[in-house]
Amino acid sequence: MSEAAGSCHCGAVEIRIGEAPEYINECNCSLCSKHGALWGYFEPDRVRVFGATEIYCRSDRAEPTAALHFCAVCGCTTHWTATPAFIRKFGIANRMGVNFRLFEPSSFKGVELRFPDGRAWDGSADWDFVRPPTKMP
Repeated sequence: MSEAAGSCHCGAVEIRIGEAPEYINECNCSLCSKHGALWGYFEPDRVRVFGATEIYCRSDRAEPTAALHFCAVCGCTTHWTATPAFIRKFGIANRMGVNFRLFEPSSFKGVELRFPDGRAWDGSADWDFVRPPTKMP
């Protein structure tokens, strides 16, 4: 795949990636579902973000594991970065999520789409899934 670019609704924030993710998650937790995100995961040095973002961390968690970035103009969720709590909890320092709703769906045709049950996940074991994976249309 050649470089793919996605952007927020107003175009003030653009994200560029040079490769498709291994899979994309459509998580049903309250945070992901309310933000309408489809997450692909990358090492931060594999993603280029252009434009100003604001950050939101969950207020319902004592130690949020993700800092959600969103466009300072139109409010679209663009990506997340790992917090110190993420690094401590999961032992992964080099991870970020990119919201694939910012990209044209045809750019990732055939990539596996997974449906983790984030609403039921307590963080102590692997995910359960609400349904079997499919492929991006």
